[in-house]
Amino acid sequence: IPGYGDSPPVEMAVTAQGRKTFLEHVFQELGMQRPVLVSPSMSGRFSLPFLLAHGNQLAGFVPIAPVGTKDYTADQYRGVQTLTLILYGDRDTGLAPQALQNLQHLPQHRVAVLPGAGHACYLDKPEAFHQALLGFLRQLK
Repeated sequence: IPGYGDSPPVEMAVTAQGRKTFLEHVFQELGMQRPVLVSPSMSGRFSLPFLLAHGNQLAGFVPIAPVGTKDYTADQYRGVQTLTLILYGDRDTGLAPQALQNLQHLPQHRVAVLPGAGHACYLDKPEAFHQALLGFLRQLK
């Protein structure tokens, strides 16, 4: 994610519109057609604006306790028809419940909870994470 960790900041990533445009450019440059967007934590600032504007361009969406879910209304989420797997660890008591409360308004969602996993559930329980993710991806075919 531009501006996080050791990555340099990107000027366009300052606004939700800019972050949506940035993600559009990434998909365009990579020549991706109907990708599945996996979005853990801070990447929600990029994935959610894209999902709400261009969800029909995605084959699927996998939010993993993303930030920024409260920035959008239930009606905005209800307008998205993208197949979604809401994934989180049951020990993530901070961000996961808030994300679930907002994302559950997506009409085409299902939920997978990883027991014994925290916020970075893919690191805490990688096997269970991959089983849930692969099961979702198989459903998309």
